Amino acid sequence: SLSYGLFFLGLYIVAHMIARVTVPNADPYLLPMAGLLTGVGLTEIYRLDEQDAFKQGLWIVIGLAAFAAALTLLRGDFRRLESYKYLFGLSAIALLLLPAVPLAGKTVNGARLWVHVGPLHFQPGELAKIFLIVFLAGYLREKREVLAQFRLKDLGPLFLIWGCAMLVLVVTNDLGGGLLYFGIFLAMLYVATAQVWFVLAGGALFVGGAAALYNVIPRVQDRVQIWLDPWEDPLGDGFQIIQSL
Repeated sequence: SLSYGLFFLGLYIVAHMIARVTVPNADPYLLPMAGLLTGVGLTEIYRLDEQDAFKQGLWIVIGLAAFAAALTLLRGDFRRLESYKYLFGLSAIALLLLPAVPLAGKTVNGARLWVHVGPLHFQPGELAKIFLIVFLAGYLREKREVLAQFRLKDLGPLFLIWGCAMLVLVVTNDLGGGLLYFGIFLAMLYVATAQVWFVLAGGALFVGGAAALYNVIPRVQDRVQIWLDPWEDPLGDGFQIIQSL
């Protein structure tokens, strides 16, 4: 376990140095915080199963390599990504639709999130998160002034792509991911426009959407009931919450 810790500490130090050289004006605390959270998760997995920890560690290495490669390739001007913002948005929707494809998509624990292609099992939604953030960052930077005026022609494409993404999430039953994306969207919209009414409108949409989903989707009702009383079914639905407690 000590060798694991030293190895990943060294990897993150190298990644941090690359970040300081390639993007010296970026927030220097984001990568260390991500490294801390990753380390905690890897430690818990290692305690349960060393083989699973090795597999998880391999993906951490791949992720850090991709992180370093992206910073190095975009070192000259990272805003080049902005030219492809609509491609990123459409690609995100395509990735979210992948689990719904017959044979490829698999349902696990009530949510259809996984794609199985040969020996490779992954969640396309994880890549979709990055693509959607790139799209939103590019679009909101370009339209931040006109968005504050709330003109339909400027808001239309944004809400169209975002609405499609949210619809896919509901269809695949990934409600947690939908709420996460909505929060990211609302936060970035507020940062771009500095308009408080976006936050208020988003809060109203959240409350209304949560109430509608609670009445329509039984799985949401089950989750709320499990949260209220996990001891009602300690060896079944409430098992994970009780174990965490």
